[in-house]
Amino acid sequence: MERRVGTISRGIRCPIIREGDRLSDIVVESVLEAAKSEGFELRDRDVISVTESIVARSQGNYASVDAIAEDVRAKLGGETIGVIFPILSRNRFAICLRGIAKGAKKVVLMLSYPSDEVGNELVSLDKLDEAQVNPYSDVLTLERYRELFGENRHPFTGVDYVEYYSQLIRESGADVEVIFANNPREILKHTDKVLTCDIHSRARTKRILKAAGAAVVCGLDEILNAPVNGSGCNEKYGLLGSNKSTEDTVKLFPRDCQDLVLDIQKQVLDRTGKHVEVMVYGDGAFKDPVGKIWELADPCVAAANTEGLEGTPNEVKLKYLADNDFKELSGEALKNAISDRIRSKKENLVGDMASQGTTPRRLTDLIGSLCDLTSGSGDKGTPVVLVQGYFDNFTD
Repeated sequence: MERRVGTISRGIRCPIIREGDRLSDIVVESVLEAAKSEGFELRDRDVISVTESIVARSQGNYASVDAIAEDVRAKLGGETIGVIFPILSRNRFAICLRGIAKGAKKVVLMLSYPSDEVGNELVSLDKLDEAQVNPYSDVLTLERYRELFGENRHPFTGVDYVEYYSQLIRESGADVEVIFANNPREILKHTDKVLTCDIHSRARTKRILKAAGAAVVCGLDEILNAPVNGSGCNEKYGLLGSNKSTEDTVKLFPRDCQDLVLDIQKQVLDRTGKHVEVMVYGDGAFKDPVGKIWELADPCVAAANTEGLEGTPNEVKLKYLADNDFKELSGEALKNAISDRIRSKKENLVGDMASQGTTPRRLTDLIGSLCDLTSGSGDKGTPVVLVQGYFDNFTD
């Protein structure tokens, strides 16, 4: 019988993961139990995706605000520091900020505007236009910002992040000064010791600050990139990708994930004879058209993946073929012509018009988006996602 179903994404329910759990065993058993209970079979090239959260939980990769404070103090001197370009998030940055402020006597908080790096808005572009403010050149004090724009609460969280972050800094024992600017050099008028908190633009920001004469420049990726008094750490990403755990603890982005994905792959092969691909995924990197949030507060989508997930899709656009190359055909003749074209397609379709409109992203980023949307971030209880048929095409 001809197959009538293509790609399927299934959320796999798992036990609550605790530190020290043998995660690879739990993931494999959960997938196989789901297959048994739902009546499906694993196939070669299925993708098992594991959310970074349960990997970090099983590793016990946590750190306290005191550990953050000690590292900030050691690396930036403990006096007046600039904290620039953080994202506006209670989950992603507020607890980090609490620790940063505990490691300084004064924090000069420089916020990008009209929004942060991932799209959280401090003020709308329309309001900037009305006030004749140019965000590329104009620097605003807190007083000027309030005078022009008043109080701006986040449309989804209801939080005034300017006041919230200021209050967190004061509660942590530091003085605070807030400015709004998009040129990183502006912070050097206030202090030459800078912690740059942007995620994906961090390398450029560091380069600009160092060239402008900053005495000390650190990124979030350089805070807790080694243990502090027995804390967790991430050698590559530091505090990037961390989440709130408690009011004084963060869960860090997981470390050393490659062994995990290889172990899961091997266990499935040993138990089923099927060669699956495996990845550890974080934020899905999609953008919300209403809230305008780019879902990528993690430093990357895939923390680790097996070899078969490297690269980009190599696909032709069916509607392009139907409307152009085979526009005179219909029915079975059209189906057969397109199928033949798919079977004979080149190994690399870059630049081929027949591939226009296919998504130009890496496989791990595409599958990560699918998995992040499938698992959600709340109470679904499906931190593992099984994707089947992703590499199939019209001829399979």
